[in-house]
Amino acid sequence: MQSTDKVNVKQALNEKDGFQVWWRLMRPHTLTASFVPVFVGSMLAFTEGSINIFVFLAMLVASMLIQAATNMFNEYYDFVRGLDTKDSVGIGGTIVRDGIKPKKILNLAFVFFGIAGVLGIYICIASSWWVAVIGLVCMIIGYLYTGGPYPIAYTPFGELFSGFLMGTVIIGISYFIQTQSVTANVIWVSIPVAIFIGCIMLSNNIRDLDGDKENGRKTIAILLGRKNAVNFLAALFITSYALTAIYIITGILPLWSLITFISIIKAIDVIKKFRGKTQPLEMMPAMAATGKTNTFYGFLLGLSLLISAVI
Repeated sequence: MQSTDKVNVKQALNEKDGFQVWWRLMRPHTLTASFVPVFVGSMLAFTEGSINIFVFLAMLVASMLIQAATNMFNEYYDFVRGLDTKDSVGIGGTIVRDGIKPKKILNLAFVFFGIAGVLGIYICIASSWWVAVIGLVCMIIGYLYTGGPYPIAYTPFGELFSGFLMGTVIIGISYFIQTQSVTANVIWVSIPVAIFIGCIMLSNNIRDLDGDKENGRKTIAILLGRKNAVNFLAALFITSYALTAIYIITGILPLWSLITFISIIKAIDVIKKFRGKTQPLEMMPAMAATGKTNTFYGFLLGLSLLISAVI
């Protein structure tokens, strides 16, 4: 009976073997949370002058490796704590459905951290060794997000930490390593991006609300309830677009940034896909759409900055 359930879940999630086992482990739909901040921060720097393309690429790869490693720590520790089963959705399923040894997942996460550290050394040599301190803090928090005795992801602060670190901090670092400074405008612009990244975590917690509640988690979604959590998600989307409009009006962002509002279509789609849904599998499309909303908004924001810099 267990083997039948396993096959059914894999079929429902369209999970395939081979390379895709490792690709799913990195949870690619979440990697937008690492790409977007680096792109936006670098394009903000480009509006101030030229950028070092090699430093940009090193920062981009390092950020994505840290995000992927954080996802692996999540996979490992949720399994160790008994939170993930063969029927869990929203995970890579590498351990519970594909039979990969947990220790191998943990070791791979540390390898990713190690590679990111090497890239970090290059970035520090090209900019400042203060970046190493900040990067180390980010890596420690990435580990503690689901590791350690009191995982951040199990508290109401998961969205705040993920949004601030992956949004504001990464945008700030990406700008700093190119310009050797950080301005108030950079911090302001980072806020909508941070909110969108936090929304990825919130949508994940809305989907997993029932299972998380049974396992003693205290996420925002659990504290608010599913209906109110979806409303809160919609409010966060509205806040991000409202801030973007204010920034354009006040000149913090260029007029070209109006193109970011195209992504509203995808944000509305997220809320529609969540409404009336109670089963994790039913909410998977909404979860994926949340990641795409962040991708579209962030890419269009970075593109608008690029256009304003070259025209």
